[in-house]
Amino acid sequence: MVQAYILIQTEVGKASTVAEVIADLPGVVQAEDVTGPYDVIVRAQADTVDDLGRLVVAKIQQVDGITRTLTCPVVHL
Repeated sequence: MVQAYILIQTEVGKASTVAEVIADLPGVVQAEDVTGPYDVIVRAQADTVDDLGRLVVAKIQQVDGITRTLTCPVVHL
């Protein structure tokens, strides 16, 4: 299982809507609208890195109102 945090910047006023839409996507564990340089932080999981990439590119980045994403895979050191 691969897990990652996805940091999202949105258009002004869209953070809450983006978080709600993303929270319903398969593979998304949690989606929260936050303050700071990012507007939404998502915790996601997938079976493989490729599956995680497909989730981000094909599902999350297609949500209306998103301007930029940064994916941070979780590592266990």
